[in-house]
Formats: sequence, C-alpha cells, structure tokens
Amino acid sequence: MKAAIVGSGAWGTALGMSLCRNGHEVVLWSHNPRKAAEMAESRVNPLLADVSLPAEMAVSADPACVAECALVVIASPSFAIRQVCRAVAPHLRADAVMVSVTKGIEPDTLLRMSQIVEQETHRPTVALTGPSHAEEVARSIPTGCVAASSVRAHAELVQNAFMSDTFRIYTSPDIIGAELGGAIKNVIALCAGVTDGMGCGDNTKAMLLTRGLAEMARLGVSMGADRDTFAGLAGVGDLTVTCTSRHSRNCRAGTLIGKGMTPAEVLTRSGGVVEGYYAAKSVWMLAQRQGVDMPIIEATYRVLYEGESTANVVTMLMQRKRKAESDVTVWR
Repeated sequence: MKAAIVGSGAWGTALGMSLCRNGHEVVLWSHNPRKAAEMAESRVNPLLADVSLPAEMAVSADPACVAECALVVIASPSFAIRQVCRAVAPHLRADAVMVSVTKGIEPDTLLRMSQIVEQETHRPTVALTGPSHAEEVARSIPTGCVAASSVRAHAELVQNAFMSDTFRIYTSPDIIGAELGGAIKNVIALCAGVTDGMGCGDNTKAMLLTRGLAEMARLGVSMGADRDTFAGLAGVGDLTVTCTSRHSRNCRAGTLIGKGMTPAEVLTRSGGVVEGYYAAKSVWMLAQRQGVDMPIIEATYRVLYEGESTANVVTMLMQRKRKAESDVTVWR
C-alpha cells in the first residue's frame, strides 16, 4: 500500500519507518524544502539522530506527494494542522483514509484534531494514539496504540497497516475518548514536571496522575466518550508514559516552570512544541463549556496564563473542600 506521512517531526518519521518495515511504500512530507532535501541526502532526521531512515522511504516537500496514497497520516503540530491539511487536500485520492496522530484541541473552535482533518479534507479520519514515544517506536521497542474511528473498516485498515511484532494496534469506536486522552495527558504531564521541579516526591506524582485521570474521564463522559477508554492505552497508558519519561518534552518544560522559570522563558528555550501549554487553555475552555469540575486543569491554566505561582496552586489544590474520591460512592 502507498502511504504518506504529512509532517516530518519525530513522531511522523517513526510512524513512516514502521510502515516501511511492514513493506508499505512510504513518502515523508516536510513543509520545509531544505529540511526535506537534507533528510533525503543524509538519510537522517535530526530529531531522531540515532536511527537512519529506511533506504526505501521517499522524502518530499511537495504536497502533491500524497496523490496516489491510500493512507495519509497527518502528523503536524496541532497549531499547524489546518494549514497542513489545506495544503494536501486538493491532491488526495477520493478514497484516501486519513489518520490523525496529533494530540490537542484547537483553541478557537475547541475541535479535536480528527474533526479538523475531516473539515479540511472532507474524509472520515482515524485517530491513532497511545503510549508511543517516537524515540522508542523508531528503534522497534515494543508498545501498543489504539486506532479509533466511527468507521470500523477504517480502524481495522490502520490496525493492519501498522501492526507488527513490536507495534501492537487495538481498534476502538470511541474516537472522542481516545483523542481527549491524548490531549489532556499533555497537560497533566506538564504538571508532573512541575512537581519534579518543585522537589515533590513519588507520592505527589502518583496523586497527580490519578486525579488527573479522573478529571480526564469526567470531561470525556460529558462529551459522549466511554469511561472505559480512559482506563486503556489512550488514557492511563499514554498518561503514564508521558508523565514519567525522560523523552517527554511536556514533562521537561514543567520541570523548568517548577524551578521558577516563567512559561514564556520555557517556551523560548524548549527547542520544540510544548503541546501541553496550548492544550491547557483549550481543555480549560472545554471544561467551562461543559460545566465539568477540573481543578488540576484550572490550576494549570492559572499558572500558565494568569501568572499564578506554582506554590499557591498546590496549596489551593490540597486545601479544596473535603469530598469522597468517587462521584458514585455509595455507603452500605
């Protein structure tokens, strides 16, 4: 099968390598002609410097490279996804299956990434998400993801395309829950880094992950997601890896904030997109719209966008009104 990876970041590149290993004909698209030419010549993406691109993988800066592809993977940063989709949309096959691997919520519209892809390409879209650091997928270290779609045949096509001995793919009809899990975990991971920067311990991080997962599920259910999705790879799986790994850019950014650096300073020196920063505002807006209580998200928004100190919000969270752990607790 011919496939295109639209976006030459680390994750898109790793997915392209996975498809190549499975015998598919793959082209990797970059918006930057110079970067595309350099990768085609060196067979290295500087964002994954310790692995080589497969010899059979093509690299292009021409959006028309998607023209004959049955599978088109959108792997751009969330802030650029509309622009990227508009660039390739005129060249897509009528029957192309779109796959969104970007995690986030659009600030102005509060749309999920697959919804944006569908708006711009007029094609049903599969969300591929889960615990999947590009650095490990590129090196064929085992992991699993979820291909979520309202169209079963499309989810199974993506499953069959990517499934291998080191990349296990499950299917799910709950694209809402899968994408919300992927977006919100970036915010919680930023918070996890803050606790590290402040010198908190393992107990603090465990509490943060657990209560963050509860907030994630509450918002998801309010929007029509299945609560069980958040107990799976797209929820607790992705949350765990992003909050605990040295590969996590969100966690590293949070650590600097926890040590006293301002969010603006962190964004300047991060060297990449800190998706959790942008998602924090969008998720906070979603919570307001849905009327869902998300105190961790509220606290994060206040630190990132209103200049509140991390020490103050930690105290605020710890001193919240006493309550039962679960909203469905029944005493017998």
